[in-house]
Amino acid sequence: MTANADTRPVDPVDPQHAYAVLVCDLIGLRFDADGMPDPSEVRAHIEAKGGRFHATGLGDKTALERGRVHFFYQPDLSTREELIEAAGDGRYDAVIAAATFLPAETVFPLAGVRIGAGTGNMGSRSWGGGGGEGGTAVLMNTPGINSRATAQMVMKAILKVLPDLPVDMLHERVARGAFDTGRELRDFPTEKLEGKTIAIVGYGNIGREVAKLARAFCMRVVIHARPRHREWIEAEGFAYAADLADAAEGADVLSVHVGLGKQDARTGRYANAGLIGAEILSRMNKGAVLVNYDRGELVDVTALGDALNTGQVRHAAIDADLFRDASTGTLSGPMLPYLDLVERHGARLELLPHAAADTDHPSRVAGAKQAVDQIFDVICRKSVTNAKGTVPAGYLSLGATTPAGIGPVAADRLLKLTAGECSELADLCDRQSRLWKVLSETLPPERGAIVAGQGEDLVRSIDRFCLLAEKLNLRGPFQQ
Repeated sequence: MTANADTRPVDPVDPQHAYAVLVCDLIGLRFDADGMPDPSEVRAHIEAKGGRFHATGLGDKTALERGRVHFFYQPDLSTREELIEAAGDGRYDAVIAAATFLPAETVFPLAGVRIGAGTGNMGSRSWGGGGGEGGTAVLMNTPGINSRATAQMVMKAILKVLPDLPVDMLHERVARGAFDTGRELRDFPTEKLEGKTIAIVGYGNIGREVAKLARAFCMRVVIHARPRHREWIEAEGFAYAADLADAAEGADVLSVHVGLGKQDARTGRYANAGLIGAEILSRMNKGAVLVNYDRGELVDVTALGDALNTGQVRHAAIDADLFRDASTGTLSGPMLPYLDLVERHGARLELLPHAAADTDHPSRVAGAKQAVDQIFDVICRKSVTNAKGTVPAGYLSLGATTPAGIGPVAADRLLKLTAGECSELADLCDRQSRLWKVLSETLPPERGAIVAGQGEDLVRSIDRFCLLAEKLNLRGPFQQ
């Protein structure tokens, strides 16, 4: 994963002001020589921009060097009480978080950035909670940073059970010399992924990356998303389903990537809670696989238990937060209701503690660097990238940005093409056009000579065009 490099010169910080930023999650996951998660890559990025990195909490703010942005690295903050004690008085101007939940009582007068796409954990009332509506501070995220890591983990979950070859059992028997290929292999028939149907709920950055990987395995991909996405879904060669139940109909795998949606202020319930319920599960093929590497609340756990009981769902892979109180051992978080299924269905469940997107070191580093850049932009330029919700008065919104190849093809991507790149694309298109025109005007019996003479050039130009379009990140939906 490569971060969007911010090559602009760093604007000066107000020389009369010292800014304090709380970093309350790990910004490096790879271990250093001492066996500790290493934040050095992000630290170097901060210092290259003129900032200061402190591996402590903020003490006396008046003692800080002015004209600097100071980042205070406190990745062990976890509980509600700890976070309110650390940041309940507004001493930190901004915050960078990944998985840590920021209670409403935490105060950050300027901004908050979530490393990743969703902002449900960014609960500070400074920006109006996870939706970013109604506050006075800026809420931002880093969309697309961990999209490929999550999509690859989704495929890993699928490939553990499909094709349904009992790999562990076969390995054990082979390792002890207790298998005869000639007589016994016939006892283990299976089916490849090719031709299987995967229903993907959501066409955001992660959903689209899952779709691309599934297509690489020659699966039939059906996507349920908002109607405005239909044209681009079909343009990329995927099937579109306007209705969620229609998407699930006949699916061998269902993978959900829509987020929690808006929260009802009165009930506290999220719009997409329980989205995958009995009706949707019943539409899938008997023995289907469910993957929820999004938010635990998206699945009706009671309905999932019933589907596992009947064999309608043969395997469920769930990735959701699970928290354990260090003093009491009490468990909480959206994974909690799934634990009730373990005793009866343990072998048919794969439960992860929201690890799919949060264990990839390059993604975390890239996201943290981007978050640092976005904080500097807010402080130095009063400009906002990847805003969630409303942008307070006095700030300039610069729109959204994602890593190369993730998400839509933005208009500025086309504007940044060099003359040479445009010329090569034009030449490839022209060569193809001339050859296709000749073939279209030639009767089938006479095409053999043309194909023999120019077919290789035609196919080579097609391959080159596809490779160049991929390299230049010109595949996907268009965004003005």
